[in-house]
Amino acid sequence: MSDRRTAHRVLPQARRFLRGRKRDLLVLAGWSVLESAHTFLTGYGVARALDDGFLAGRTGTGLLWLAVAALSAPLGGIAVRGVFGGLAGLVEPLRDGLVRRAVSQALASAVSSPARPDAAAADSAAVSRLVHQTEMARDSFAGLVLTTRSFLFTAFGALLGMAALAPALLLVVLPPLVLGLGLFLATLAPMAAVQRAFLDTDEALSGRVGEAGAGLRDVVACGGVRTVAEDVGRLVTAEERLARRLARWAGVRTLALGGAGRLPVVALVAATPWLLDGGVTAGALLGALTYLVQSLLPALHALMSALGAAGTRLLVVLDRFGTGTPPLPGDDPVTPPAPEDPGAAPPPAPRRPGPEAAPGRAAVELRGLTFSYGPRARPVVDALDLVVEPGEHLAVVGPSGIGKSTLLALLAGLLTPVSGAALVDGAPARPAGPPGPDPRRALLPQRAHVFSGTVRENLCYLRPDATPAEVEETVEALRLGPLVRRLGGPDAAVDPRGLSQGERQHLALGRAHLSHAPLLLLDEATCHLDPETEERAERTLAARPGTLIVVAHRLSSAVRADRVLVLDGTRAACAAHEALLGTSALYRDLVGASPA
Repeated sequence: MSDRRTAHRVLPQARRFLRGRKRDLLVLAGWSVLESAHTFLTGYGVARALDDGFLAGRTGTGLLWLAVAALSAPLGGIAVRGVFGGLAGLVEPLRDGLVRRAVSQALASAVSSPARPDAAAADSAAVSRLVHQTEMARDSFAGLVLTTRSFLFTAFGALLGMAALAPALLLVVLPPLVLGLGLFLATLAPMAAVQRAFLDTDEALSGRVGEAGAGLRDVVACGGVRTVAEDVGRLVTAEERLARRLARWAGVRTLALGGAGRLPVVALVAATPWLLDGGVTAGALLGALTYLVQSLLPALHALMSALGAAGTRLLVVLDRFGTGTPPLPGDDPVTPPAPEDPGAAPPPAPRRPGPEAAPGRAAVELRGLTFSYGPRARPVVDALDLVVEPGEHLAVVGPSGIGKSTLLALLAGLLTPVSGAALVDGAPARPAGPPGPDPRRALLPQRAHVFSGTVRENLCYLRPDATPAEVEETVEALRLGPLVRRLGGPDAAVDPRGLSQGERQHLALGRAHLSHAPLLLLDEATCHLDPETEERAERTLAARPGTLIVVAHRLSSAVRADRVLVLDGTRAACAAHEALLGTSALYRDLVGASPA
């Protein structure tokens, strides 16, 4: 979206806003005329003091004209005070209107998707962000009005004063002034476009790095470090390229500032002999120099600085308000699946052929497994022995912070045991060599990572050779159809920022289901899904070839498992659900059951 198109959208709204504030504009103009009188008297008084006073031998007259020039300063102060009073009549209504629009847009978003679990938090953040943007718009608008008004009326007073002193002065001063100003105005559009592209790229880079950080366990476990690094690297390279372009345009802008701010003075000094020969007095020359140095050039510099920074920022903010706020994660709700009989359990998906663990080997074997976060720290996992057979469905439960996620990180090879061994398919869970994808297992953490790319590429990340029929089978088995259709189909590009946490988890479950990994590790990977979707996902993943180990978010997951591993910090118990109800007091407390 170009900044020219942005300006075409914003400027008509700005004209309508200003037409409704004619009285405030007249107040500003009236006080600004008084400021022009201050500018006029400053240079004119100096010129008359020199020509009619000191050079003519009349010291009293010279001092009188200097007093006139000095007394014009309080006049300018009164004018500035009145200007700020009139400015409030323009700035505050703009801020109030933008705040109302921001809140209305956020509330409309919340009403349009009331069933979204994270709607309240997302819309609250949207209100906070948009209200902050209204303050940015208010400050930028106020700065632009002040500097533009000051330049126009200061230039009017200064040029009028030069014309009154000697019209020939305008012939010397105006050409370099107009040249420098024109060069600066010519840099505004391209520089604003580069600035906007730089800010967009910077925001995208920050978002991408934040997403990668939040899903770092997922990225490392599925060997996506290189892919994410390349994705982030492309944004870094693009931002660097834009920064260089921005620096080049900043150089052109500095040249324009120098031309407009210095050339008029240089031209006036260089043309002094010609002006004196033409009858221009020394006082008129000094008055013209006073106009340039004290009034016109400072006002021009302030205008250029404001247009170059605040102008672009104001256009971007007003454009966001005019076209609606950017989509928030999960704003488009997923169409829910067709209702089923609540009394019937979801049917398991058909088993898809795939590699199993080697015959005769345990899928997972823990031998005195011990791990602690530091040499003197208390062990999180302490001398744990466990055997999980191929095809088994194991749920891991226990109080918060007891070590469930640590256990799965050990099985995923993300952590190294302090002592003992964690074996997957008969080999160490953390093989020697650099980290990368391990075909033996797939880990799904709570914060699932969605890669930039298409829906199909996300689903097939762990199995790039999957056929379209197999992708469709996974979509059907996990009821991903509504989400895939909302995103535009399997070949549509995915914007990770446009997905809710539940949608991210749903896609990651599809990625795991489609893989050939014989061991799936789910670390609260369904916590953002509704209970029905969670149950269907677990039954579907349990039905595929291989072993499933789940850190249970809801205790209903434990009921569905073949066995349940209960961690309590000092010892562990592993048995079927019914058996644990009779032997483990902690498990009974977790499920809220009474002893038999």
